[in-house]
Amino acid sequence: MAEEKAASTEQQQARFVIQKIYTKDISFETPNSPDIFREEWAPELDLQLGNEYNRIDDDNHEITLTVTVTAKVGDKVAFLVEVKQAGVFSLTGYSDQEMGPLIGSYCPNTLFPFAREVVSDIVLKGGFPQLVLAPVNFDAVYMNQMEQAKQQAAAAQETTH
Repeated sequence: MAEEKAASTEQQQARFVIQKIYTKDISFETPNSPDIFREEWAPELDLQLGNEYNRIDDDNHEITLTVTVTAKVGDKVAFLVEVKQAGVFSLTGYSDQEMGPLIGSYCPNTLFPFAREVVSDIVLKGGFPQLVLAPVNFDAVYMNQMEQAKQQAAAAQETTH
């Protein structure tokens, strides 16, 4: 009886396995080239992040991190790059409460270095100086999203009463 309980406990242990990491989509635009190359290079950068979740089956989950960078010189767009970096993660033995931070923070944090490399390479190949994106605190991003969701739920509840 004790052996069955020990085996059951082992089966319930949490497991995080990276099955596959891949680039799902790439978009690169330089709408003002070649004129933009004659401008003094002092760009304003805008970084946007997104996260998509797709449950493949009970244990396997696809997480897609979208990184969009827009560089402007004055009022002209120098380049716009969007990379969707995805991964298939096997997540077993986690509670629903534990899955939220894994999907919203840990997996995007795992994917970001790959997306950052793709962004850097494509910007360089597009004829622009190397762009190295700063690290992102996905824990803070996730906590901020959760706080916004709570506020929206509270505001929605107030309007229905």
